[in-house]
Amino acid sequence: QVQLVESGGGLVQSGGSLRLSCAASTSTLDYVAIGWFRQAPGKEREGVSCISSSDGSTYYADSVKGRFTISRDNAKNTVYLQLNSLKPEDTAVYYCAAVGREYGWVATQWADQYEYTNWGQGTQVTVSS
Repeated sequence: QVQLVESGGGLVQSGGSLRLSCAASTSTLDYVAIGWFRQAPGKEREGVSCISSSDGSTYYADSVKGRFTISRDNAKNTVYLQLNSLKPEDTAVYYCAAVGREYGWVATQWADQYEYTNWGQGTQVTVSS
């Protein structure tokens, strides 16, 4: 059973930064893509960012462009999400998710949670005003 484990969440003041990590139990190259999603209380889960395994292409939601950066370290089987200039509206549980290579993936649907086959347990990010 492939596992994804998130870490790095916490409480930070508005304008602050955090770095989230998603450690995979197998090589990140075993996946077509790895993405980050978030879910705030009472809201639907939304795609935040994604990185393709084939060419390293990255994708971002408009709400986080210029503030968040996704990256990967294949040697550590880890994908990171750097969160800068955090706002109270960024408060949510952040999940990483992966698309297994046995499945098809369309880059234009990177933000669709139903495209992803493996999920982590989530890490809480709370931004105070």
